[in-house]
Amino acid sequence: MTASDSPALWPDADRAARFQQWLAPLVDRLGLRPDTLTLASSDASSRRYLRLRTADGGSLVVMDAPATPNQVRPFMEVAALMTGCGLHVPRLLAQDEDQGFVLMEDLGSLGYLEALRAAQVAQDMATASSLMRDATTALLRWQGCAAGASLPRFDEAFVRRELQIFVDWCVQAHHGKQWNERQLEQWNRTVALLVANITAQPMVPMHRDYMARNLMVCRSASPTSDDTAPTNIAPDAAAAPLNPGILDFQDAVLGPITYDLASLLRDAFLTWDEAEELDWAVRYWEGARSAGLFGIDPSTAAHADGPDPHPMAQDFGLFWRALEWTALQRHLKILGIFCRLKLRDGKPHYAEDLPRFYAYVVKTASRYMELTPLVRLMEDLQPQMMQTGFSLR
Repeated sequence: MTASDSPALWPDADRAARFQQWLAPLVDRLGLRPDTLTLASSDASSRRYLRLRTADGGSLVVMDAPATPNQVRPFMEVAALMTGCGLHVPRLLAQDEDQGFVLMEDLGSLGYLEALRAAQVAQDMATASSLMRDATTALLRWQGCAAGASLPRFDEAFVRRELQIFVDWCVQAHHGKQWNERQLEQWNRTVALLVANITAQPMVPMHRDYMARNLMVCRSASPTSDDTAPTNIAPDAAAAPLNPGILDFQDAVLGPITYDLASLLRDAFLTWDEAEELDWAVRYWEGARSAGLFGIDPSTAAHADGPDPHPMAQDFGLFWRALEWTALQRHLKILGIFCRLKLRDGKPHYAEDLPRFYAYVVKTASRYMELTPLVRLMEDLQPQMMQTGFSLR
């Protein structure tokens, strides 16, 4: 038995056999060493990533996506879009859409999450800021890419489906609560506000999970990164900055301009002081204004006539409020997803980060009078935490 078909790597023997059969004709052509196959990472879905050494001393990554239907086709399509926009995504070397296997470039083993955590521990904000500026520069390039207009839309129905995950899995399954008529009315008012916030924003290409865990450090972050440079014209892919490498992009949609930045600033796995969030958000906002991103018509995804017609272009306060409310929608969804991962999928470790999201939700909802009903609902779910106060650190 070799490493490539070890039960530790392939609990499903049939899946292991399918992989071996698919990989065999690639071994000589690409100089692969199947005996070096190791698990690289896994995520909240059924996808896994494995690392494979090559004869020349390099390495490649295998994506194992066994779910039916798998996400190989959208992964390939979005990878092509992002490459065309000048972003750094893994180069695909071989794929089997039907079986759910992809062989791709290895972007390394140093993720943004690990690098940013290390910078926080060392109180090295210069490194953290440099990495975050690189991430926002790449984000602006993606959002300014016209090719992304063909993506599925993150519309009202989409938003409502995501918020229902919170009700089904956090409120009902995790906390065992059934809301009464008054509580349902409070929830419906909250949902309507969050939907209105999202659908009123300029619509741009959206990664949908643009957070540190899905970004790779591919070179030392440049201290001269310019995230205010216009990005409305997609550059040639060869001119793309190496940092960051971008992963897990197969769920990309056309969505609100604040969503990916909110995902980056208010991460599922690490937290920043608000002064830092504001600094990076202002830099991003200035870059988006320069790129004309606030001139995109939400109804057509086409650039409207005139410079920056959206009110957020002239008022950072409006932009920040929209970002906070968009982050709130995402955090409610994640509370539901993390509860579902624990209760349905046997992945309890995700629940360790639930307090972070309760804190995010309460902190944001408490700031805005319109969101007071949501504060009341959170008090019912977490009374002891509401009394003692939340800490994001």
